[in-house]
Amino acid sequence: MQTSEHILLESDEREVPALGSARKTHAQVEVTSRLRRCVLQLEIIDYYYLSVRSRSPSGELGYVLDLRFVAAPPRVARHVARRWINASLVLLALAAVMAAWIRSSATPWWQHGWLRACAAVTGMWALATVIAAYRTTETVRLYSAHGAVRVLEFTGGMGTFRALRPFLARLVAHIRLALAARRRTRAEHLRDEMREHGRLRDVGVLSAEEYEAGKMRILAHHTPATPARAKRPPAP
Repeated sequence: MQTSEHILLESDEREVPALGSARKTHAQVEVTSRLRRCVLQLEIIDYYYLSVRSRSPSGELGYVLDLRFVAAPPRVARHVARRWINASLVLLALAAVMAAWIRSSATPWWQHGWLRACAAVTGMWALATVIAAYRTTETVRLYSAHGAVRVLEFTGGMGTFRALRPFLARLVAHIRLALAARRRTRAEHLRDEMREHGRLRDVGVLSAEEYEAGKMRILAHHTPATPARAKRPPAP
């Protein structure tokens, strides 16, 4: 651990632009999840960097990622709340049958004995529909290249992928462009990658545990494998 920190401190620094100080903006997008009250703003700036701003009930966070150390492509995942969707459909069908029965009855609908039951089922259908919409999610994640730690995550409802798809295509292109700007030697790239993880820890993107785990993975990736020693033949 002391060796890695020593390497980190001795290296010359390539400064990451601060939020709001970009000289050039290549692409930008804003995605909102109303049910979760979350907002994500992304900007590709100065060719090699991604500006991230997020707001949620838990707080606000803003930082800049160096795309030289981000893995491509972004990981996407969709979760469909099938049970709640099925429950919503069943309740909707039941409410429709009850409403049709009330309508066809000779008794005025406001005096019908099933009116309260129909209203209760309709309310349950509305609640199940909201829960199904809330639990059906689309999640986008970015991970660091060799540290394999999560540096960005946003979970929204249906339509999140559609809103982000053009931007993510541009992002992948800029990540590939940033690869060409990496240091030429392994030692220099190691120092830069260690520094980037340390910077993300300092701004609150990575926890101390995530930073340590990422650092170990980076060191393991850059350390050449030691060949196994040949076994000596047994003595006669």
